[in-house]
Amino acid sequence: MHPRAEEFARRAADDHGFDVDVHEFPEGTKTAADAAAAVDCSVAQIASGIVLSADGDLVVSITSGANRVDESTLADLVGAGSAAMADADDIKTTLGWAIGGVPPFCHETDVPVFMDETLTDHEEVWAAAGTPEAVFPIAPDRLRELSGATVADVAE
Repeated sequence: MHPRAEEFARRAADDHGFDVDVHEFPEGTKTAADAAAAVDCSVAQIASGIVLSADGDLVVSITSGANRVDESTLADLVGAGSAAMADADDIKTTLGWAIGGVPPFCHETDVPVFMDETLTDHEEVWAAAGTPEAVFPIAPDRLRELSGATVADVAE
């Protein structure tokens, strides 16, 4: 297992008592379509960790791979004037994870987390496990609980 995926699995166990079932795919799971093809599920079951900057503060949106984040809705949810995709260096520095592998929890810094309400339509979703090649399955309710997410309509 990749060292970053191992680190995520260890932190999830230590911090949350959650045993992560990491699946790695050398072809990559960087996009929702790639991840869905790799794990053989629908794109709607991919829980993509999208990181935005809302007036300079990072916010994580765990969004269904079938949807796009509505930046203005997310800005409204956190009381910001605007929101846009965050800078890759800011994400790495603040959350401790690189774009394409940002897990929904086990961040270096506490930031607001929102979860796309459409993810709750599924029994199981798949989220990033610390690298662009690693994902793990999780029930949406457990995902919400471990990430501390607020379930909301965040899709365009």
